[in-house]
This record gives sequence, C-alpha cells and structure tokens, in this order.
Amino acid sequence: MTTTREVLRHRAVRQYLTSTALAAVGTQIFVTVLFKQVFDATDDELSIGLIGLAQFLPAALLVLVSGYVADRFDRRRVSALFLLGRVGGCIALIALSQTSPTTVWPFFFIALGYGAADGMLVPARRAIGPFTVPAIEFPATVALWTAVFTSASIVGPVLGGFLYVAGPSTAYTIAAVLQLVSIVPLLRLRYAREPERTRERPTVSNALEGLKFIRRTPVVLAAISLDLFAVLFGGAIALIPAVAEKRLGVGDIAYGWLRAAPGIGAATMAIWLSIKPVQRRVGPVLLWVVAIFGAGTVVFGVTRSYTVAFIALVVVSAADMVSMYIRGTLLPLATPDDQLGRVTAVESVFIGASNELGAFESGVAARVVGVPWAIAGGGLITMAIAGWFAIAFPSLRRIDTFAEVRPPEQERSSPIT
Repeated sequence: MTTTREVLRHRAVRQYLTSTALAAVGTQIFVTVLFKQVFDATDDELSIGLIGLAQFLPAALLVLVSGYVADRFDRRRVSALFLLGRVGGCIALIALSQTSPTTVWPFFFIALGYGAADGMLVPARRAIGPFTVPAIEFPATVALWTAVFTSASIVGPVLGGFLYVAGPSTAYTIAAVLQLVSIVPLLRLRYAREPERTRERPTVSNALEGLKFIRRTPVVLAAISLDLFAVLFGGAIALIPAVAEKRLGVGDIAYGWLRAAPGIGAATMAIWLSIKPVQRRVGPVLLWVVAIFGAGTVVFGVTRSYTVAFIALVVVSAADMVSMYIRGTLLPLATPDDQLGRVTAVESVFIGASNELGAFESGVAARVVGVPWAIAGGGLITMAIAGWFAIAFPSLRRIDTFAEVRPPEQERSSPIT
C-alpha cells in the first residue's frame, strides 16, 4: 500500500491539504465562537439546536443544484466562489456582534446564509481530492486529509476559545481571513488525472442521479446511512457549551479545550491511520467503531467530571475518525467520476443531517428531558443502530479490503492495482 510520505510528493496533494487546513481552522473558529455567543446571548440550549438547523437546511434544499454544479463546472473555481460566501457570513457576524444581540434570530439567518455557501462548496471541494493522485494512492490521501482536517479541529476550537475572550468580532475576522487565504492554493492546484465532467443538460432526472446511485448501491447506502443515524442521535458536541457551564462549571478557556477534545481524539487516530491504515475487515471495523462512538457518548452524558468528559470526547471522536476514514475511502472508489459531485452532494446532506440536524435534535431533546438524558439516551440508540446495521446490511459487514470496492460497471474487472 502507498505510504503517506509517497503521496505528499504530489504537488496537488500538498495544495489541496493546505487549502483544507486553512479553511477548516477558519470554520472551526467560526462554529466554536458562534455556538458560544448564541448560548451566552440566550441561555437556552434550544438556540444551539436552531443554529444547527440553520446550517443544515440550505444543503438539503440545494442538493439537486450543488451536485450538478460540481459535476458540470470546474470544481476548483466553484469551491473558490463559495469560500467567498463563507467570508461574507463572517463579515455579517462581525457587524452583528457590535449590536450586542439578545435573541437567536439574527444569528439564525446569518447561519442560514453560511450554510447555503457550505451547501454549494462541500460537494465541489470534496470531489477534488480523488483527482489529486492516481487511484491506487487515494486511500493514503484520505488518511492524510483526515489528519489535516482533524488537526484543524484541535487548533480551531482552542483558538476560538482564546479569541472569544478577546471578543467575537476578533474571532470572526481571523476566520474570514483564513477562508480567504485558503482560496489561493486551491486555484493553483493541477489535477494528477483530469476528472470527467457531465455534459448532460440540467434536468431533474440528472440532478437526482446521485440519490439514485446511492439507493441502488448497497455498500454506499449502508456506509452513509450508518453515519447519518449514529451521529444524528449520538452527536453530543453541539451541547458542549451547556455541559461546560451547567454540569462541569468551567469557564471560556476550559470550554475551548473541551471543544477541542474531539479534535484531539480525531487527530490522534488520523495520525495512527496514516501510519497503520485499515487494510482488512473494513466492514466489521466500521460497525464496531460506531458502537464505540455510542458508548463514549453515554459516558459523556452522565459524568460530572471534567477529566472524564474530556477523555470521553477524545474516545468518541477517535471512533468517529475511523468511520470517517472508511466512508471517505469507500464512496469515491465505488462512484463513477462523472457522478461523484452529485453523490457527494447527497452524502453532504446526510453528513449535515447527522451533524447540524443532530445539533437541532440534541437541543430539542435537552429542552424536553434535560442535557444528561439527551446525550446518554442518544448514545444508547447509536449502539443499537450499529447492531441493526450489522444484520440489515450483510454486504457492508462482508467487506474485507478496499480493493474489493469498485464502481458498478467495473465490478467484474480486476481489483485496483
């Protein structure tokens, strides 16, 4: 198997990872500060859920457009355009922060705009990665990408915690600059192999092709759906501001570190995967790590110890990183080039549902049953979901190596070599 060091010899990979790192740190600062500012302004867990809903809705509404755009036009330029949209969202929050808002709705509408930019950006940006290297080297590239992305999940929240003390406007300014700078290496990137673009007219049928492909491809459907339901019910990160203040009794800087704990766990696991990637029993490993994700969530929900909560979040995110790595490798290997944008757009909605919509579900559940039960109950449901998927999707459970996974029209060909 290709090593991560060998993959880094490709200039396109270095440019892609640099752009990813800058944009991801900016987004993590943005999200960390936004959730904290909203909770401080309203003192209401449901407000956090509404912000999560605002981030999710645009991606769901734009899924038919975003996927087609990613498959029809230059993905680098599409990504650059909507990174500018993220910058606009940061600028809007800088202006809002000067007014000392006390209700969630101004934040909600700005988050809605930021989510619209993300809804168009993510399918195009993620569909660039598979074309920065030859196909045989792609699993190693995914390991590097996840390491970079999750390292940003440490740096961003920690910076967000410190910058929030200096003032939300300062934090949003830094986030905007990072998004802007990330455009430069992206536009300079040259593909290792040129992706095929769809030449079909923009019809509803063509736009729905990504959803149709996922529905008729059991392995892809299972991998994406597992993540959707697991994180939808088991996602506890959105409630960290409430846990930090009401259950653990810690301040802003400790909150920033607690918000960084998922990044620490994910980055540690990503580094491990870059050294020793998953090579055998891919399907069973995916199912087990989702169950571990649920168990860690239960611990985070019931503890009153800052140390235990920190460790639980590290374990949860390390398990989620393995899931993300496996899913991120399976999907491009199983998808034809000219459909990758549309399939990624649908996957992005699934991921958005599991993260942003999961934040909304967590906020509502916390209002109804309280924060501890909202988190711990979701973790128990996640463990049950992992068990059910092991039974319901035998094709996923039976995957041994990534070399077995190919687009449907290549299923009778030899494995990737």
